[in-house]
Amino acid sequence: MSTPKTDKLLVKNALVLASGDAPARSQTDILIDKGTIVTVATNIAIPPGCTVIDATGLLIAPGWINGHFHSHEHFHKGRFDNLPLELWMHFVRPPIAPPPLTPEQVYLRTTIGAIEAIRTGTTFVVDDVNHAPHYSMECIDAVFQAYEDIGLRALVSVSLYDLPFYRTVPFFDEEMPVHLREQLDRQALPNRDRLLNIAQHLAQTRHPNQHRVGYIVAPSAPQRCSQSFLVELEKLAKTYDLPLMLHLLETRLQAVTGQLFYQRSMTEYLADLGFLSDRVALQHCVWLTPHDVELIAESGASVVYNPLSNLKLGSGRMAVRAIQDAGVNIALASDGCGSRDSLNMLSVVQAVAMLNKSPTTAPEHWISAEEAFELATVGGAKAFGVAQLGKIAPGYKADFVGYRLDALSFVPLNHPLRQLVYAETGAAVDLVVVDGVAVMRDSKLTQVNEQALIAAICEVHHQILPAIQSSEATVQTFLPYYRRIYDRCLAYNIDPAILTPDNRE
Repeated sequence: MSTPKTDKLLVKNALVLASGDAPARSQTDILIDKGTIVTVATNIAIPPGCTVIDATGLLIAPGWINGHFHSHEHFHKGRFDNLPLELWMHFVRPPIAPPPLTPEQVYLRTTIGAIEAIRTGTTFVVDDVNHAPHYSMECIDAVFQAYEDIGLRALVSVSLYDLPFYRTVPFFDEEMPVHLREQLDRQALPNRDRLLNIAQHLAQTRHPNQHRVGYIVAPSAPQRCSQSFLVELEKLAKTYDLPLMLHLLETRLQAVTGQLFYQRSMTEYLADLGFLSDRVALQHCVWLTPHDVELIAESGASVVYNPLSNLKLGSGRMAVRAIQDAGVNIALASDGCGSRDSLNMLSVVQAVAMLNKSPTTAPEHWISAEEAFELATVGGAKAFGVAQLGKIAPGYKADFVGYRLDALSFVPLNHPLRQLVYAETGAAVDLVVVDGVAVMRDSKLTQVNEQALIAAICEVHHQILPAIQSSEATVQTFLPYYRRIYDRCLAYNIDPAILTPDNRE
C-alpha cells in the first residue's frame, strides 16, 4: 500500500491557486525535487526518472495548516454539548483518570485525526497531546509514528504542566468541600524533572528542522504552570531553537484568573517573565485587552484563532481585526474533537470569513475569503516557524491539495478561491501531496490501509468505551462545585478594556 518517496514529481495541467493574493493559473505544471517545488510553469518537460501525476480537472491549492488540536480527545468525538470550557475540561482530563492506553491504542487514536486532516485538505497539523499522568515514552513515540506512517507534516507536543490541573481555577479552596479537596490532593503531583527530561529528549531527537514530524514545546497554560517551570521551558525552546505554544485567555473565567492569581492579565504576566517572543504561538486569545495586543505585537508572537471550538464552548469571539491591525500574525485551528468534534479546516476557514462580517462595521473591514485563506496557509507557516510553507512557488515545500473541479462546490466555476472557502466541504479532495509525496491519490490514501485502520479504531473504541464512561462518571461528584466556581467568576468584575463582543468593533 505504501508509495515510496521519489526525488522528482511532476504534477501536470492543473488549475493552480498559488496563494490567497494571486489569481488561479490554468494548465499549469508543478515540478518537485526532494520535497521542494522547483518550477511552476506551463508545459514543463518531463525529467528522467520523474513520477508524473496528471492533474487535469483539479484545482491545486496550498494545504491547510491546522495550528491546534488535541489527539487525546479523538475518542471523545460527539460526547459533549452545552458545557463551557471550565466544566467540559474535567471530562476530558478527569480527576480520576481511566486506565492508560497501550502504544498501539494511542497510535490508532492519533490516526483518526490524521485521516480526517488529509481527507479535508490539511497537510500540516499541530497536535498538543496530553499524556498525563503516565507520560509513557512508548505512547509518546506512537503519536509521532502515526504521523510518520500516514505521511502528514506535524508538530507534536507533550502538554506540560507542573501544578495540579484541578486547582487551576479561582476560589477552589472556598467552593470545593474539604473531603473532596483532600481526595484530589492525595493524587501525585506532576513530576517536574521527568517532564523537563522528556522535553529535552524530544528537543534533541525530534527537531522539526530535521524531521517532517517534529517536536513543539507546549506548557499547557500560565495558570497550570509554576513561574519557574514556564521560564525553564522558554529557555529550553530558545536553546534548541524550537517553536513554543500555550493556551492563553480562552475564557472569561481565565481573565478573572489572571486578575486574582497575578494581579494583572496573563499576557502581562508572560511578558514580565520574558516568555513572549516570535517563536511563540498563543492559542485562543479571546479575552485580550488592547494592552495585551500591544505586548503580543511588540514580542512578535503569533495568535492562533479557534473560532468554532470557541463558539461551541461559549468562550466568546476573538477580536480578529483588532489583533491583525496591531500587526500580529494570526493562524487558524480547529481545536480538539472533544470540544469541536471535527478537524475539518475547510469549515474553520469558512467560519473565519463568515463570523467576521458584522452590521456594526463597514464592509471594507470585514474578513474576506482571500484573507481567511491566507491565515490558514501562510499565517500558520509563520506562526510555527516554517517560512517555506503556505504557497505554491519555487523554493517552497511541496505541500498542496488537489480538488476535483467537477464536484458540486466548483460547478459552475466562477471564482476558485471563494468557492473553495465558502462551498467546499472536503468531498472534492482528490490529491494530497506532503513533502513531495502523494499521500492521497484518486481520493485514496497511499501510505496506509485506511479501511483496516478504521476497523481497528472502531474495535479499540468499543474496548475502551466502558473505561471512558466510568471515568466520566467520577466527574459528576465534583461538577456542582466547579459550576459554583464558574458562576462566581461569571459575576466577577473584569477589566472593562477587554475586547469583548460588545466593545471590540
